[in-house]
Amino acid sequence: MKTRTGAGTGAATGTAVGVAAGAGAAVAALSARRLGRRAVRGVVRGVERRLERETRRLVARAEQAGPLGKAAVAGVAALRDGKSPFRALLSFGWTALKETLARLFGRGRGRKPTNIIEQIDIGAPRRLVYDQWTRFQDYPSFMKKVISVEQADEAKLNWKAKIFWSARTWESTIVEQVPDEHIVWRSKGPKGHADGAVSFHELTPDLTRVLLVLEYRPAGLFERTGNLWRAQGRRARLELKHFRRHVMTQSLTRPDEVEGWRGEIRDGETVSSPR
Repeated sequence: MKTRTGAGTGAATGTAVGVAAGAGAAVAALSARRLGRRAVRGVVRGVERRLERETRRLVARAEQAGPLGKAAVAGVAALRDGKSPFRALLSFGWTALKETLARLFGRGRGRKPTNIIEQIDIGAPRRLVYDQWTRFQDYPSFMKKVISVEQADEAKLNWKAKIFWSARTWESTIVEQVPDEHIVWRSKGPKGHADGAVSFHELTPDLTRVLLVLEYRPAGLFERTGNLWRAQGRRARLELKHFRRHVMTQSLTRPDEVEGWRGEIRDGETVSSPR
């Protein structure tokens, strides 16, 4: 009985020791795995920091390299964001184009405006020419690039016109208007604007000279591109010809139907009613 009891006790003790040893081994293995994961995370963080530093260094060098360097960065960024190689190539080409044009035209800060001065002689009385000019809502019917003109009030106009294959909008405010003499305006728009003045000069009772002066400040990519070849000056010249054609073929044949606005504006305020 004693022998059996001793053997049972020894077996139990051995079992307990085995269980304790197994638990210790499991704890040790778990700790080892945790330490391993921490070590791996530490290595990964170190690699990520080195990659980040290297990326910043390469980006800085690429940006100093000019348009192609910046375009390369844009292409790599597109691939990194999961875009297809074709989309990445488009990003590369578009960025290269924008950076090249930006170097040619500048960044738009502190740039001097483009001055445009055009004149045209129209074989019609000054009053008729002036009245037709003030009928802004008629412009889309005879000017090629003007899509619409909405007159919010006597001094404010909302314009929409074509620039290449895009449409641009801007607002102009008449600051001074004297019937049969001149109109002066200021404008604002997200893609640039043109302040200007137009004056009407009687050469003979049936011949009027229209003098147009614009101070153009381009802001958009297409506007700056067109400004390189003075496209805006050519457009102003062409629109004046369209205006002359309309006066000579339409207004002159029915002068009684052309009712212009003959009020007077000073400092942006109407000071006299039409008469």
